[in-house]
Amino acid sequence: MNVIRRMEITADNEYKVRTIRGFCHLYDGQEAVAVGTAAALDDEDDWITSYRCHGTAYIRGVKVEEVLGELMGREIGISSGKGGSMHLYNTKRNFWGGSGIVGAQVPCGTGTAFANKYRHEQGDGEGQMNVACAFYGDGAANQGQIWESANMAQLWKLPMIFVTENNLYGMGTSVSRHSCTPYYQMGKVIPGIWVDGMDVLAVKQAFEFAKDHAGSGKGPMFMEVETYRYHGHSMSDPGLTYRDRSEVQDVRASRDCIKGLEKRILDHSIATQPELKELEKEARALVNKANKVAKASAFPDPKELYTDIYWQETPKFIRGAEIGTSQYS
Repeated sequence: MNVIRRMEITADNEYKVRTIRGFCHLYDGQEAVAVGTAAALDDEDDWITSYRCHGTAYIRGVKVEEVLGELMGREIGISSGKGGSMHLYNTKRNFWGGSGIVGAQVPCGTGTAFANKYRHEQGDGEGQMNVACAFYGDGAANQGQIWESANMAQLWKLPMIFVTENNLYGMGTSVSRHSCTPYYQMGKVIPGIWVDGMDVLAVKQAFEFAKDHAGSGKGPMFMEVETYRYHGHSMSDPGLTYRDRSEVQDVRASRDCIKGLEKRILDHSIATQPELKELEKEARALVNKANKVAKASAFPDPKELYTDIYWQETPKFIRGAEIGTSQYS
């Protein structure tokens, strides 16, 4: 959580000096959700999320310099600098992104759940299935494609977990103004649970329960993980026109997920205050070093505009695809 917090603060600073441009949605304040989830899932479980994906990418194995490099549009980035803030992936650990389209990741996640069940049934059909998790924000929770996906997941008893990562503000609209019911109660047939997303241990335990439920063939589950973002919706949003500055300060002081875990650690004598400070220093040093590596990386060659569009061979009719005869020859 310390590394994610420091990485997002660094991204904030680099955006302000225009090293990072374009869209950028930060995750600081919500770190316990990604970390707690990862502690409960296996790498073989599928995970897809929204465009607020830096923390999830890191916890699923993307290096800090690959995250920051992608935000900066550098070739060291996990998508070679061509995807930016919204398109981070690590297919080696079944992390399918970052989706820039509101709610569009949920049908994709449901598809991976279908694949998990299919593979399980093609095998011996014994034991637990791997599950799929699709995360989306409270602002996306009423998208029609989510309900269509949930309907199919229930009909086919897919090992699917639908996760509303509720940070209380859909872009700039408070939850009370755009949703008529708690998210975890929105399914009359599919069971749902509410989770304190500022408590990393609660998140871990909840996802262990949900994984057992969905993976055992009982069908999908809704989860509402209530959390809080310290920054605005994106870097173009100061985040203070629809909420008071004192509200943000109060959450930082009373409910911060990192401070809350540190208190538990100290209360149970698991570590000392100096040891925790040392962990924080290590996280800061790791991110600072990664930031220097990212900024030292080159921008992608212009020829990269024509790669990663088609699988295998690029069709000849694409303008500029024959690099030898183009302006890049």
